[in-house]
Amino acid sequence: MIIDTREVQDIHSFYRLESLKEIYGIIGMLLPILILVLGITIGVLLIVWLEREISAGIQQRIGPEYAGPLGILQALADGTKLIFKENLLPARGDGRLFIIGPSIAVISIFVSYSVIPFSSHLVLSDLNIGVFLWIAFSSIVPIGLLMSGYGSNNKYSFLGGLRAAAQSISYEIPLTLCVLSISLLSNSSSTVDIVEAQSKYGFFGWNLWRQPIGFIIFLISSLAECERLPFDLPEAEEELVAGYQTEYSGIKFGLFYVASYLNLLVSSLFVTILYLGGWNILIPSVFFSDLVEINKVGRVFRMTIGIFITLAKTYLFVFISITTRWTLPRLRMDQLLNLGWKFLLPISLGNLLLTTSSQLLSL
Repeated sequence: MIIDTREVQDIHSFYRLESLKEIYGIIGMLLPILILVLGITIGVLLIVWLEREISAGIQQRIGPEYAGPLGILQALADGTKLIFKENLLPARGDGRLFIIGPSIAVISIFVSYSVIPFSSHLVLSDLNIGVFLWIAFSSIVPIGLLMSGYGSNNKYSFLGGLRAAAQSISYEIPLTLCVLSISLLSNSSSTVDIVEAQSKYGFFGWNLWRQPIGFIIFLISSLAECERLPFDLPEAEEELVAGYQTEYSGIKFGLFYVASYLNLLVSSLFVTILYLGGWNILIPSVFFSDLVEINKVGRVFRMTIGIFITLAKTYLFVFISITTRWTLPRLRMDQLLNLGWKFLLPISLGNLLLTTSSQLLSL
């Protein structure tokens, strides 16, 4: 039997080409995810630096200034220190729950960033249920905190986990009702469609003007979901000794703070997307399209401007959250639950009914 060497070489070259295509496909799939993770990490480090600078300014202190210029590397230095610190495990605790809890809290928030559009056509996954996917994954975070509190075998940690679960249930419902009102106004639950629905009339087309009550409820509920002051009952230092974080050290302790700032950033991004027009500027999109020539350079310019506008609006609400933390005192547990169940829930339900009625009358 005679084997043609040319045919063998063609077969080998074909398989090499197919394997290269598979490798390029995997790289093309992972590259956007890596870029998104890198951008989110830089954004979290910036929030940590801003919180220290703003809190220092409010309390008339200096703030970080030695680690890098203006202290911008202080958060990186703290993270490096936590990586090399010893990880302690409670002798009588549940080791599996103790380890899994922080990971669940961080991973569930990271997944929420996949549906956030930072600019036009710049979104990792444009799903028809984008906003409700965020709500679903944000509901998983208290489960991780409850697992951490229970696995620590500490009554203060367990009580902090129970408080986190109660607080999440109390404020998740008003937040979901506000999101449902926005979905009815936009006729879609996709984050991209919600932003594009606000671009027709520019500044006056933002959902902030059509849903002012929902905006206030969403802002309060998102602060409670992030467990920021005045809603940081699950980790209250005075009565719970830091709550579910009490027994943690090293990188696991750092994961809780990463999850907290990740949640703050994603909540501020969703405030921008749902109520402030996302990447849209103050003028209607029709006029802006006429000003910028639609070609490759024009698309890159619009995408860059969109990213800048989205982040500027986002960090405005980060500033509001930081200022609120260092201005208002902590609520009691009964006050927190009364605010959620007796005030925010009925008002958000009434807002949803008004929105539904107006949509039906406009048909």
